[in-house]
Amino acid sequence: MTKLTRFAVAPLHAMTRRLADVASARLAPDLVITGARVLSTYSERIHPGRELWITGGRIAAVKPAGTARKAWSDVAVYDAAGGIIAPGLVDPHIHIESSMVTACAYAEAALLNGTTTIFCDSHEIGNVMDVAGVEAMLEDAREAPLSIFLTVPSTVPATSAALETAGGDLTPDKIAGLFDRWPEAVALGEKMDFVPVTMGDERSHAILAAALKRGRPVSGHVYGREFVAAYAASGVTDTHEAIDRDIADDLLDAGVWVFLRGGPPTTPWHSLPQAIRTVTELGASHKRTAVCTDDRDADDLLLFGLDWVVREAVKAGMSPEQAWSMGSLHGATRFGTDGDIGGLGGGRRADLVLMDGNLKPQSTWYGGELVVENRKITPRLDQALSQRYQYPKAAYVTVKLPENLKLTPELPAKACTVNAIKTALPGITLIHEKVAIEPANDWPSLFARYSLCFVTVVERHGKSAGNVAYGLLKDFGLKRGAVASSVGHDSHNIIVAGTNEGDMQVAIAAIKAQQGGVCVVADGKVRALVPLPIAGLLSDKRVTEVAEEVKVLKTEWAEAGCTIPYMGFNLIPLSVIPEIRITDKGLVLVPQMELAPLFE
Repeated sequence: MTKLTRFAVAPLHAMTRRLADVASARLAPDLVITGARVLSTYSERIHPGRELWITGGRIAAVKPAGTARKAWSDVAVYDAAGGIIAPGLVDPHIHIESSMVTACAYAEAALLNGTTTIFCDSHEIGNVMDVAGVEAMLEDAREAPLSIFLTVPSTVPATSAALETAGGDLTPDKIAGLFDRWPEAVALGEKMDFVPVTMGDERSHAILAAALKRGRPVSGHVYGREFVAAYAASGVTDTHEAIDRDIADDLLDAGVWVFLRGGPPTTPWHSLPQAIRTVTELGASHKRTAVCTDDRDADDLLLFGLDWVVREAVKAGMSPEQAWSMGSLHGATRFGTDGDIGGLGGGRRADLVLMDGNLKPQSTWYGGELVVENRKITPRLDQALSQRYQYPKAAYVTVKLPENLKLTPELPAKACTVNAIKTALPGITLIHEKVAIEPANDWPSLFARYSLCFVTVVERHGKSAGNVAYGLLKDFGLKRGAVASSVGHDSHNIIVAGTNEGDMQVAIAAIKAQQGGVCVVADGKVRALVPLPIAGLLSDKRVTEVAEEVKVLKTEWAEAGCTIPYMGFNLIPLSVIPEIRITDKGLVLVPQMELAPLFE
């Protein structure tokens, strides 16, 4: 039996004669899906009474229902029973690592939700393992029952060695090499250092040039309307970070695709309802908008897939046909793959979704093979998922910590001002708050008086003498113990917040023992732990298993009192988003890109 991967379907140039013969009824199709309403993303209409003729994993033709039976009496037929058939969803911007599972494992959740193609930016594993990490994920992607393309990580590290210590350093030459060696590398990933880009930084523009001179498009990441013009002039032509109507409008007029990011409302990522107003209120065309997920943990991946984002677009005012096109054809068009995916035209891959009238996927075909039926994976997909890629041994030894770490600062002996990190929902941006504190006898009384707790970042790549940076979180709400993660974006050093040194030490020890993870500790005991042994980012389990671990983590996280979710907590070291962050080098002020002392 052919292995269920992207390569199981022959390229179009090798199939045109066969497809023409089937479309002309000179040759019988392998499969006919009949009795369907067909959603055309090209004309944005739903046509009743249609059937699809499929051969070799591609669509030969869309015909009136019943046509095949008139030509062949023994052709294989699947009755769609009046459901809507649409092209598989195309996610134009995601990070597989955020799901905490491998590419092979990610495929299960994606296909359950009708997603058949993703464009991933693997900058997280790149920040840990450099080129070797990116190439390991590409090998993983080639083994997956899902079409996975790479937008090459562009900003590793996110800032510079002066501001943080990363495990990787993707130079312009390394990025050029990835483009030249890997056909799946179709674009440059999100250029997160938008301030250096707009200020003309030499390295940033050399990376842009590596993509542009190869004809590859450039993805972006930008906050602030004042940066849009220079960013677009630098060759950036998409972004998923439009957080409101006005910047989305500016971006579209500047020639930048807007990926409307839909995230579960409890996370910092749900910007679609505001950004889509450029279309629904200001009258912008939706032709250069798509929807994306960006980040999902394993639990949310199963519950809030790209299909959910499409339905959110409908709730926000788009028609079902428009919304599904934004979820399929538009993403494919942006990356120049619409000749293969994103629609139901002849010659396209038979990546199909059968859904109900509410746009909820029921069954999925990948390359003409039924992989999900009635919301359950088929034996064919289950067999494919049991043969996952094995990451190299080096990926399992990336947490390198010195002994005898001290995780908390000394108590100030006199009145001073704290450069505190104030957390607030939704949790993407963090507020720089100067807190004037009076002397206290101990940390607990100071914490109670000013609503503070410890936050510490520990360098874990073995590249320093054990950098440890101290900070204080304000209004984080932690009422006991400690929480910690090896997924501290984007250099992925370990971040730990706590009320006391002892529990923080237990949390660090638990992560070190597992070579990565996210945990909650109270009274000296680990209350929840999601082990992430691959690069300190990924589990080697099935997505359903990891989802159960994440559910327990979320429950304990809430019990600990944390006011922002753990995925928002992971962003606290992300040194390219305003106003203040903490890395292993200390407190970073953004966009000034300067270090600040904890006490002054």
